[in-house]
Amino acid sequence: MTSIFTKIINREIPSEIVYETNDIIVIKDINPKAKIHLLIIPKKEIETIDHLEEDDRDLIANMFFVAKKVSSDLWITWWYKLHFNVWKAGWQEVMHLHLHLLSNM
Repeated sequence: MTSIFTKIINREIPSEIVYETNDIIVIKDINPKAKIHLLIIPKKEIETIDHLEEDDRDLIANMFFVAKKVSSDLWITWWYKLHFNVWKAGWQEVMHLHLHLLSNM
């Protein structure tokens, strides 16, 4: 099943894109939990952290480097939070791996 994030990546559903590379897209969360709430999403559809494979190491590392760049671009380098939710019981609403970047700055 195709996730809503894949549909956003494929431009089938509109979203406010903040940053994009060949492998990662960053969008504004439509239900923000902070003043700034971004989702850093790999374009490769990976359901959860439990579905990561050895070949995904660079992709996951790049998600953190994208978080660093985006926070720098937004001038929030000294206060923000990053987190993953895992599985529905761990508050993961979309079954497509994504990293939350939150800040109240």
